[in-house]
Amino acid sequence: MGCLAPVNVITVEREYGSRGGEFAHDLAKRLGWRLLDSELVAGAARAAGVDPKMAARLDDRLDPWYYRYGKIFWQDTSYSTAGPADDKVFDSDRMLTLIKQEIREAATRGNCVLVGRGSACALAGQPGCFHIFVYATESAKKDWFQRQFPEQASHAEQHLAAFDRRRAAVIRKFYQQEWCSRRLYHMLLNSCMGTEAMIAATMCASGICPPVGEAVSQAAL
Repeated sequence: MGCLAPVNVITVEREYGSRGGEFAHDLAKRLGWRLLDSELVAGAARAAGVDPKMAARLDDRLDPWYYRYGKIFWQDTSYSTAGPADDKVFDSDRMLTLIKQEIREAATRGNCVLVGRGSACALAGQPGCFHIFVYATESAKKDWFQRQFPEQASHAEQHLAAFDRRRAAVIRKFYQQEWCSRRLYHMLLNSCMGTEAMIAATMCASGICPPVGEAVSQAAL
C-alpha cells in the first residue's frame, strides 16, 4: 500500500470502546483539519432529504434480514414492477452509497480526518490518503464501557463484541472487505499508548511532520 503523494486525508477506523473517535477529534484539532465523523451520516441525510435522526438509527448497521429478503423481490421485475425506485428508498444500502460519495468529495477537497463508515475502503489506493486502525486491550475497552454505561456494566463484553460485529458486517456486505484486515491500513495503533503518542506516531509515519533528526538539523541551520 503506497502513500507517495503528500498526505492530506487521514481515515480512522476503530474498535468500539478503543476511544479511536476521540483520537480522531484530537488529531483533526492538532492539524487544523476538518473532522468528519457523525457529519458523514448527517450529510447522507441531507442528500436524501430525510430526517437526520432516521439516518443516525442506521449508522453502522445493516437493515434487518426480513427487509433485505423482501427487497430482493421488489427489485426483481419477474416478481413485481410496482416496487419503489432505489433512489427513493432510504435504507442502509442507500445511506452507505451516499456516505461513500461524501467521503470521496471530502477527500477531493483534502485536509480532513474521516472517522469510520468504510472510509479506508472507499479511498483504498487513492494517493494522499493515510489509513489508521485503532484498537485497545479488552480490559481497556471494558473499563471505558463501564464508565460510559454503568447500568449495563455487567454485560460490557457482550455489547463491545456485538458493536464490532455490526461494523464488520456492514463493511463486508457493502465493500466486500474484512473490516479489521491489516492490509487496508497503513498503521495500527493501540490506544493504550495515549493520545499524544498516537498523534506523534501518526504525524511522523504519514510524513505530515519531518522526522525528529531532520527537524533538529533544520533548526540548527
